Amino acid sequence: MLASVDGYVVDANGDFDWAAPTEEVHAFVNELERPIGTYLYGRRMYDVMKVWQDLPGTDDASPAMRDYAGIWRAADKVVYSTSMDSVTTPRTRLERDFDPAAVQGWVSGLEGAVSIGGPTLAAHALRSGIVDDLHVLSVPVVVGGGTSCWPAGARLDLDLVSERRFARGTVHTHYRVRR
Repeated sequence: MLASVDGYVVDANGDFDWAAPTEEVHAFVNELERPIGTYLYGRRMYDVMKVWQDLPGTDDASPAMRDYAGIWRAADKVVYSTSMDSVTTPRTRLERDFDPAAVQGWVSGLEGAVSIGGPTLAAHALRSGIVDDLHVLSVPVVVGGGTSCWPAGARLDLDLVSERRFARGTVHTHYRVRR
């Protein structure tokens, strides 16, 4: 997840333009995401991410953006939503309910890694104990409020696996959830 240093994925106005990664950070994220075979999204995160189906359609797209578009298109997507009627991208299915036990069951039989995107869906997964690893990219900005990247009321004991600092101050931390 990309988050401000004060722990928000979007600010109080719902904006996240402050989180746009540099080419260096984007290339790093691509390497993190290359092994992902399936993305699990909530409705809002899917609405943000589905732009990658048609991007980069312009000549000004960076090499990292073009690479990520291919990574995203190659993966399966599962969107959890009670308000959507249908999904609009290939390799995507719509599910009405997020049942952690069911997800854990079918995930164990998948090839490739599984990623959970969106703070609301991730909060459900974290609270249910089905998340093994967290990758946090802390962007050097304080936004003062918005949507938290961490689920309210949840206790997570984490082990730091690795960290990396990037040129403009973004810091990646990889944590494993302690069982």
